[in-house]
Amino acid sequence: MSKAFQTVAIVGRYSDPRVAEPMALLAEYLTKAGIDVICPADAPATLQARTVSDADLAAEADLIIAVGGDGTMLHAAGLTGSGKVPLLGVNRGRLGFLADVSPAEMLENLEQILGGRYSRETRLQLIAKITSSDGSERSAVALNDIVLQRRETGRMVDFETRIAGRFVNTHAGDGLIVATPTGSTAYALSCGGPIIEPLLDAVVIVPICPHTLSDRPIVIPAGLDIEVKLLPRHDTKAEVSVDGHSLGELDPDDSLLISKSVNRITLIHPPGYDYYGILRSKLHWGRDSRTRNQKSD
Repeated sequence: MSKAFQTVAIVGRYSDPRVAEPMALLAEYLTKAGIDVICPADAPATLQARTVSDADLAAEADLIIAVGGDGTMLHAAGLTGSGKVPLLGVNRGRLGFLADVSPAEMLENLEQILGGRYSRETRLQLIAKITSSDGSERSAVALNDIVLQRRETGRMVDFETRIAGRFVNTHAGDGLIVATPTGSTAYALSCGGPIIEPLLDAVVIVPICPHTLSDRPIVIPAGLDIEVKLLPRHDTKAEVSVDGHSLGELDPDDSLLISKSVNRITLIHPPGYDYYGILRSKLHWGRDSRTRNQKSD
């Protein structure tokens, strides 16, 4: 039987025993199936895999399997070469909206996927670009979210937003989240933002602890550029993070521009994948909380 993927990369936190064990099982299974298995250069020698540099991973792999939580999936997304290589997630994290394959079904699902029985789904990405007053630029790509947040201070940050060049609001609070549909179930959800179906080409703008209660989340088309500028205020510091990694400080003379990326991430799902089933499982929808509370008493 011909395999849908000939070269498979495995990534994860090798130092975590909960991750190392399924990674070793994956490498052994794939090798026996005649698949060329590759890993980043920091993989242990005990893993049955050929090591390559991060830069060469996307050039050689037909599929990347990320073992861990959503943080591992976000890291692996950065190794896909602008989304050219599809990504499959095996969940060993706590919540895991992105990594949908369970370790118990890992090998069974993988056999189906190698046989060509799987579905593909592409996910929106955003680009964050900070332009400084001297003209220098810093940029990064987000699969989840771009966050403006106060830094090293107990004071609120004041900032203003524009969408497609049109003034929207002047905000005061702890910051702002701009999330993709993928990121709508992450930080944005904990701040009261809506869950956005991944097939929608939209982003959500969510204020973090706004000073004004009427400052509410807003969903807009992904193709509209969002500009954020920090307003001068004594002893106020702010920084921008992209998928949890700092892009740097944002000063009042700087501009943060958030726009839709032309590159999308491709996710691989085994047969039977159900986005709403994942929401039910992770968010405990459809369960009687009264019954759970009685059992715990």
